[in-house]
Amino acid sequence: MTDLVPIGRALISVSDKEGLIPFARALAGYGVELISTGGTALTLRAAGLKVRDVAEVTGFPEMMDGRVKTLHPMVHGGLLALRDDDEHLVAMAAHGIEPIDLLVVNLYPFESTVAKGADYDTCIENIDIGGPAMIRAAAKNHKFVTVVTDPEDYAALLAEMKAHDGAATLAFRKRQAQIAYARTAAYDAAVSSWMAGALGEATPRRRAFAGTLAQPLRYGENPHQAAAFYTDGTNRPGVATAKQWQGKELSYNNINDTDAAFELVAELGAGQPACVIVKHANPCGVATGATLAEAYDRAFDCDRTSAFGGIIALNGLLDGPTAERIVEIFTEVVIAPEADEAARAVFAGKKNLRLLTTGALPDPAARGLAFRQVAGGFLVQDRDNGRLDPAALQVVTKRAPTEAEMADLLFAWKVAKHVKSNAIVYVKDGATVGVGAGQMSRVDSTRIAARKAQDMAEVLGLAQPLTRGSVVASDAFFPFADGLLTAAEAGATAIIQPGGSMRDAEVIAAADAAGLAMVFTGMRHFRH
Repeated sequence: MTDLVPIGRALISVSDKEGLIPFARALAGYGVELISTGGTALTLRAAGLKVRDVAEVTGFPEMMDGRVKTLHPMVHGGLLALRDDDEHLVAMAAHGIEPIDLLVVNLYPFESTVAKGADYDTCIENIDIGGPAMIRAAAKNHKFVTVVTDPEDYAALLAEMKAHDGAATLAFRKRQAQIAYARTAAYDAAVSSWMAGALGEATPRRRAFAGTLAQPLRYGENPHQAAAFYTDGTNRPGVATAKQWQGKELSYNNINDTDAAFELVAELGAGQPACVIVKHANPCGVATGATLAEAYDRAFDCDRTSAFGGIIALNGLLDGPTAERIVEIFTEVVIAPEADEAARAVFAGKKNLRLLTTGALPDPAARGLAFRQVAGGFLVQDRDNGRLDPAALQVVTKRAPTEAEMADLLFAWKVAKHVKSNAIVYVKDGATVGVGAGQMSRVDSTRIAARKAQDMAEVLGLAQPLTRGSVVASDAFFPFADGLLTAAEAGATAIIQPGGSMRDAEVIAAADAAGLAMVFTGMRHFRH
């Protein structure tokens, strides 16, 4: 392949005009002839730049509201012709086709149009046809053609031309071709996913996902694994949209754990100050309080050992007093919608602590997709946005929960949704007091959570563990009565669980014998 290819003629057609004028002026400064279409040509002319219309090149006017303008042999021949192939050169000469050395195209704003909630017909009109066709042609012929699809690459191209006297190297053209194909793939993925949703197809025959690099990571879960963080363009408030105020670069595990913490604190809403502490993607303390500082203290008291080196998520404005409490132990990441100057000043002395603000909480009820790779493919499912209607809960025991118990049961249920299965969560007065996660046996999760509460009672100097008088949430049904009885032995007085076991009658009878109140939700929250 030819290494250096001078850029003498460029076709520019962009919907995003950011940085266009200085970029085009720089190209003109190298003597590059500019060809353009529609609004782009008008913008360039208004800036005093000399531009040839595509219609002049093709000898064919733009028509059908601009749908047909670049789909023409004079354009695609100029992009696809092999300049070292005699037959191609003869064909170009015979038909008056001029080579195009640089293609600068960014596509109709389909993704943002969908994000704004536009109607079906408007979304369809924002599907670009000519743009992707030209991009793919130029990228295929990167042996001779340079393609740019993102304004952020304008500076890189100009630096390349400056270094090589108006030419581009093969290495640069290859890189730009890869970026171009990724862009058209992402665009098609967005269109196909939107159409599947518009058609109501939950399981379309073909499914595509795409992302944009947010940052390379030092490594993945372990140092021998390469990793990077990509965003999907949905702008859901969270780690992907957050501003990082301080601290070293986020790691793969930091991002994963921070996402888990922030999604859980969002589950609790913004009505009452709440704090979540996560370690290894599982909550080790969740609580509400009169203030964020109080919520943090109560969450911390659930499991002070696991909280060390954890991730903290808050549901409101992080203030100085809360920050003062947080810095008393080592914390990896703190994420909140906002943080005031006092809080930022407190954290400034902790250079390794990352502070993130998002501006908002994500909507836990919003629809979305979750996917996971398996050997030979990937699993796709709806995001778990299941919501309980308290009025639809079924009391299955002789004793109904008290008002205070019911409030704690609903709180515990929200937390259990974000705990790895088998999940058991003890709650008392709006705070977790024991969490059992990720065990192969539900009764083991029940015992582990109770044991943690016993350990914390010793640390806090309490006469008895806080599981005394608590309630318990289980993310799935109790297959036997043993788990429920273990919770009762730990001091729980009420249970919330999905129900649906073949032994429900046995479990209900055991609850009645122990004097427990129990409600069935009819909804399961497995989290693997």
